[in-house]
Amino acid sequence: MTAPRIAAPRLDLIAGTAALSQAELSDRAAFARMLSAEVPAEWPPEFYDTEAIRFTAERLAHAPHDAGWWCWYAVERPVAEGKRHLVGVGGFKGPPGGDRLVEIGYSFVAAARGRGLATEFVRALAAWALAQPAVDRVIAETLPELAPSIRVLERCGFRFAGNGAEPGVIRYELRQPASGV
Repeated sequence: MTAPRIAAPRLDLIAGTAALSQAELSDRAAFARMLSAEVPAEWPPEFYDTEAIRFTAERLAHAPHDAGWWCWYAVERPVAEGKRHLVGVGGFKGPPGGDRLVEIGYSFVAAARGRGLATEFVRALAAWALAQPAVDRVIAETLPELAPSIRVLERCGFRFAGNGAEPGVIRYELRQPASGV
């Protein structure tokens, strides 16, 4: 199965597949080839671990048609002649349910932070989700001390929505724009 893709101004967002997740776990060179990008030595980034990769691989192996509702890889395109680089990962905690919402999360390697790439990634991914007929809201949960993550969400139009699902976590929300009809 070909992974869905989203083109953002500086990034290519590539939806994870079972094959990509398996390569990420076991064959770094194959993973890089499949993404057509260099994978940094510090991969995976903070808050994204082997357990999360395995979980995604299992979900996509059982339901390959759900590609797009789990993991997305952020690949930075070169400004001039050069190589593409894997800089981040994120996605959703599964397909939307009857509540018509999805939860987004993301993490970027340290070298890619502070350059607006996470904002670009979240903006493109949230827009993709809200363009799907089964989604009215995108939520994100973070720790209150993660100011850079909160700034990303706010720049993307997310609004504070109160406490998150776990103690000490806060929630942000982005709603489908109201139609003029």
